[in-house]
Amino acid sequence: QANFRIVEAVAKRMKCDLSKLPVSMDRYGNTSSASVPIMLDEVNRAGKLKEGDYLVLSGFGGGLTWASVVLQW
Repeated sequence: QANFRIVEAVAKRMKCDLSKLPVSMDRYGNTSSASVPIMLDEVNRAGKLKEGDYLVLSGFGGGLTWASVVLQW
């Protein structure tokens, strides 16, 4: 989560409602790849995850590096 434009671009390309992509930049700034576990913890603590939910976790970095996983909670 380097900036909100990236989150908006991902939502647009995935044809996904922006509200389904949680953000933490307003609270922590640019946390780079640490934003993935930070957001997973926040969403879980907020009670937004239910057993059986499918999640897509994805991280992007410099030099066109990336990693993604689909998991069932």
